[in-house]
Amino acid sequence: MTRQISERAAPSTALLGAGRSGNTVAQPIRRASTLLFDTVADLDRAKAARFDKGTEFYGRFGTRDVFAFEEAVSVLEGAEASLAVPSGLAACVLPFVAFVKPGDHVLIADTAYEPARTSFVQYIARNNVEVEFYDPTIGAEISELIRPETRLIYLESPGSMTFEVQDIPAIAAAARARGVMTVCDNTWATGYFCRPLALGADISVQAATKYIVGHSDAMLGTLSVADTELLTPLRQAANWLGYHVSPDDVFLAARGLRTLPARLELHRTGALEVASWMESRPGIRRVIHPGLSSHSGHALWKRDFTGSTGLFAAVLDITDRAQAVRFVEALRHFGLGFSWGGFESLTLLGDPSGARTATRWTETGTLCRFHIGLEAVADLIGDLDQALASAGLGETVAA
Repeated sequence: MTRQISERAAPSTALLGAGRSGNTVAQPIRRASTLLFDTVADLDRAKAARFDKGTEFYGRFGTRDVFAFEEAVSVLEGAEASLAVPSGLAACVLPFVAFVKPGDHVLIADTAYEPARTSFVQYIARNNVEVEFYDPTIGAEISELIRPETRLIYLESPGSMTFEVQDIPAIAAAARARGVMTVCDNTWATGYFCRPLALGADISVQAATKYIVGHSDAMLGTLSVADTELLTPLRQAANWLGYHVSPDDVFLAARGLRTLPARLELHRTGALEVASWMESRPGIRRVIHPGLSSHSGHALWKRDFTGSTGLFAAVLDITDRAQAVRFVEALRHFGLGFSWGGFESLTLLGDPSGARTATRWTETGTLCRFHIGLEAVADLIGDLDQALASAGLGETVAA
């Protein structure tokens, strides 16, 4: 049986039933390479429609469990259709492969995810595509950077590591007026707290590795489109690159979707509590969290987002790297590692200055990124407190 979900249902309710069919609660895993057909005519029809949404042709193009997950992601993002790919980076790069050609010009937010930035500069640009970075706070003034040969604008809001909030509606409107496509990395907000497509973007991409999977045990990316006409070129480009998503990873991501709203609420409240505590803590020069009124983009965030997640940054009152290393290595409840979005709290030292061209990072101090997991907030605050003291940043105070 297929569950019928009311269009008026809350997002958390809709996600519980999205993309589900059959008589099992959990979507079954279907591992397949070869798919069999009853007749040559059936095979020929499938081949002709292999890039269409929901067509089963060959395992690399997807099976029913993959299509069911993509349908659920469309519900999350408020999209006409979605496509799953092997990683978040794959999702970031695929629109460029699908829609950008030699001689085109593209505009990239200067605060974009650094591996994506590297791919644009070292892979996309070598195909005679001009890659230009722009200040993420530019808003409607981006129209001044759009040329006749501009094909695509790539946004990420909030920005990677430094969390600048972009004016998505203004940029999307300026782009649409000139016939330019917009792609927005929505990994931070997931579709639950922000829907870039509703704000005017053409494509929303996510590293489903992060919050959708939610347990740091699978890699996956998603692309969601506002117009189904965009889906076929993306599926064709995915085929050119030989992209295929593991059915086991799709199973984990589909399972993660069902608990996404509950987990995000815990990430949201925990991160806001920790970030607010940090703002009053000696040793912290500045906290960078869009959900705080102190953030320069807070008004935009409040207008376009319905909540915040667990990822933010702080500038430590430290200029000596060895002292910063002492701080992160003294943490007991925070893992030290890349990625985020799982149940565990993480931290990472960063230096954005080497990955900027349109803007400059001139902050005095050391940037430290935090992901607040599902641990008790009091334990995390106590841990941060003792680590700051271990690094010589003031005396330990009560949490």
